[in-house]
Amino acid sequence: MDSRVSELFGGCCRPGGGPTVGGTLKARGAGSSSGCGGPKGKKKNGRNRGGKANNPPYLPPEAEDGNIEYKLKLVNPSQYRFEHLVTQMKWRLQEGRGEAVYQIGVEDNGLLVGLAEEEMRASLKTLHRMAEKVGADITVLREREVDYDSDTPRKITEVLVRKVPDNQQFLDLRVAVLGNVDSGKSTLLGVLTQGELDNGRGRARLNLFRHLHEIQSGRTSSISFEILGFNSKGEVVNYSDSRTAEEICESSSKMITFIDLAGHHKYLHTTIFGLTSYCPDCALLLVSANTGIAGTTREHLGLALALKVPFFIVVSKIDLCAKTTVERTVRQLERVLKQPGCHKVPMLVTSEDDAVTAAQQFAQSPNVTPIFTLSSVSGESLDLLKVFLNILPPLTNSKEQEELMQQLTEFQVDEIYTVPEVGTVVGGTLSSGICREGDQLVVGPTDDGCFLELRVCSIQRNRSACRVLRAGQAATLALGDFDRALLRKGMVMVSPEMNPTICSVFEAEIVLLFHATTFRRGFQVTVHVGNVRQTAVVEKIHAKDKLRTGEKAVVRFRFLKHPEYLKAM
Repeated sequence: MDSRVSELFGGCCRPGGGPTVGGTLKARGAGSSSGCGGPKGKKKNGRNRGGKANNPPYLPPEAEDGNIEYKLKLVNPSQYRFEHLVTQMKWRLQEGRGEAVYQIGVEDNGLLVGLAEEEMRASLKTLHRMAEKVGADITVLREREVDYDSDTPRKITEVLVRKVPDNQQFLDLRVAVLGNVDSGKSTLLGVLTQGELDNGRGRARLNLFRHLHEIQSGRTSSISFEILGFNSKGEVVNYSDSRTAEEICESSSKMITFIDLAGHHKYLHTTIFGLTSYCPDCALLLVSANTGIAGTTREHLGLALALKVPFFIVVSKIDLCAKTTVERTVRQLERVLKQPGCHKVPMLVTSEDDAVTAAQQFAQSPNVTPIFTLSSVSGESLDLLKVFLNILPPLTNSKEQEELMQQLTEFQVDEIYTVPEVGTVVGGTLSSGICREGDQLVVGPTDDGCFLELRVCSIQRNRSACRVLRAGQAATLALGDFDRALLRKGMVMVSPEMNPTICSVFEAEIVLLFHATTFRRGFQVTVHVGNVRQTAVVEKIHAKDKLRTGEKAVVRFRFLKHPEYLKAM
């Protein structure tokens, strides 16, 4: 990790602020290559004819891997050609884990040729037949006119193809929700998942709170999970038209699982645990328009950068302040994002077309950071965030998923429950391998470093029964009459063939983001490694006597209470 992340904590508001890197990325039409590689505004054989600034002459060449397919046209294909096209669609859907994007009117080298209206209509009809063949639906994302050597108008069309993956294993993305206290995190999630706007006094967030003191104070102190679904046509599926989570799962082809984290500084350790343990695909950083970057916003931003979690930003409560105040908050965010510690390219989203471009650029480049401005009370620009979440593709490709599934089973224990008539239940994430009902696993380490045998009785994902759990998926596992007292958060359940190793002493390379004094031998710190959270003492700092803010070193730690299961990176 870049040691300059520490500037976010101590130095990014100093006079001068350091050099500015990059510029604000303004969302463009289909084929935008600004800031993310790809040719810029080149003419090819004179075909651009002067061109329009927001219509580059071509996209990057089509990649063999991935879920994006270019097609010049699909007009009346032969039966043999049609079967080949269907096979090709299956491959793209597999690469996108149930989603694919087709660019119609584009050559394989990325040249934006476009089609006349009649040819485009015929191509979309063929694409619809192909989707029906594989059990998928198509949704037109956007159309663009292109300049080409033709007197008739020509368009390219971007189409989303989505199906329910095999064995009802819907596509699931985990989004951690970060931001300062009172920025509106729980309210926004309540509006998205319940389907009703807030009344301005926090009514939308009441269904999300888990404890009485949270309802009384209006502040989240624990980690909660909320789900938002999209069906194969891209329509929102939430509690407004579904009574239970099971119904949402059954109706959805894609699920967004929001991890609602605490914003208050005294619950910062809970927020860190949520980011390290639940392995979010990306993070949503919420900033209040009327307060700007305040409180723990800077710490949460630094955590996301340090843990290399991609993030996008939502500026909320725009109904409470003037347009100039919103613009000032956005400019403040852009300045921070461009600083050396962040090295991000802000991308302000103001239209549906921008939201589509933002979703694609966000998945392709880790440096692009979309910024949304919305209100949970008036609903202004809320649909843009829904479009973004609907189109946002998986941030890990199918090959990485397959490689993880080939490894031995490893399940992180994050939560422990006792359910009447079910017994002991553990919740967490499957880091690698495949877990099935009836599997025999071992869990540990215990206080004396042992692993105990157990059996997985049943599995649930998003409160729905599931027979098979695959790497990267979060679920709860029922363990029957296994003694809950033998379990604790931070344990792992692994395949007996793994022969797991444990340790009480370990070394790690650290960067000191911020500390009021020097960091030296003998200090006690709370260590977060995946789902492990335990106090450890600093035994040795290699090559140095002490550390100051921004410095890096290899440090030896010793756990104070019991050994843990750790893996070398």
